[in-house]
Amino acid sequence: MEFTFKKNSTQRYRDVLRLAIVVRLDRVLADRKMKLNELAESIGISNVNLSNLKTGKVKAIRFSTLEAICSTLNCQPGDILEFVED
Repeated sequence: MEFTFKKNSTQRYRDVLRLAIVVRLDRVLADRKMKLNELAESIGISNVNLSNLKTGKVKAIRFSTLEAICSTLNCQPGDILEFVED
């Protein structure tokens, strides 16, 4: 017996949103000649959490975290997060 689960509209929206936002933190770090662990220490979050953000494994980011990253890297949120249409 097979089960088929249909996604509701909220789940479909989240799937599309997750794929449409690309994290470009690695590019900004390279431009600033800064390592991930240096940024993590500077803003007070774990290397694991920052690595998950960098690799796009997170579904959300707190504004306070985004603000700390942008302040430390002297950049704008749009330098880190990019909307990519299909």
